[in-house]
Amino acid sequence: MKHRMVVMYMEIGCFVSCLFGWILVCSTLPTEYWTFSEVSDVVLTTINFYSNLWKDCVSDTTGVSDCKEYPSMIALPAFLHATRALAVCAVITGFFGGVLTLIGMKCTKIGGSEIANARVTFAGSITYLVSGFCGMITYSWWANKVITEFLDTNFLPQKFELGAAIFVGLGGSMLLLSGGTALSYLSGKDLKSSNVNSSAESSRRAATYASARTRRTYMLPASASRVTLVPPIFNEGRKSQASIAPSATRKASVTFNRDSFV
Repeated sequence: MKHRMVVMYMEIGCFVSCLFGWILVCSTLPTEYWTFSEVSDVVLTTINFYSNLWKDCVSDTTGVSDCKEYPSMIALPAFLHATRALAVCAVITGFFGGVLTLIGMKCTKIGGSEIANARVTFAGSITYLVSGFCGMITYSWWANKVITEFLDTNFLPQKFELGAAIFVGLGGSMLLLSGGTALSYLSGKDLKSSNVNSSAESSRRAATYASARTRRTYMLPASASRVTLVPPIFNEGRKSQASIAPSATRKASVTFNRDSFV
């Protein structure tokens, strides 16, 4: 019972960690500060450029800002399409991972048996791991591209720096990966112990049945015809024994009378 309580509290901690990580990853999608650049032409006027997966924005020190979405989806580079797909996959798989984990955890008692709960929790942990890997690939790929362009001396267009959304997304991905790893370990261990217990119980049942057959305490009839023929044979045997007994007495009496006569 104590071990079950410890595992239950650890599952709750892993679920909370994954939930916060998923929320952080979701919060980065509408955030504009994936990349950031500042241009100061005049001392009192500064122009800030920032962008994300969906649009480019610009603002100045006067408080005026404007954002423009990418005009053509087909004309976008493959890098941007890939990062968009990975970010959306991270959000979707994280949502389904949370649903599966809520169903399979020991504290919710929504699932069925222990084996079923362990399987559902393990599936949720794997889904969380997929979400964490998708998020980690997205933010790492984006950060690598920005850093490579910034350090490249032959890169002529405007250079950008890493925005706050990249660091928030990396932190959320780390929470997803750590929580999913711990949750998969706990659920896999419970699943393994449940399978061992079920196999041991089935082997005990098989051994008990075999010993009963060897002791002949439970024997199945060989065929249905034998079952139907047993009662008549048994009755006829009783009748034959009853008929044999008087004849034997008569023979004995006859023998006795013959001897007495002699």
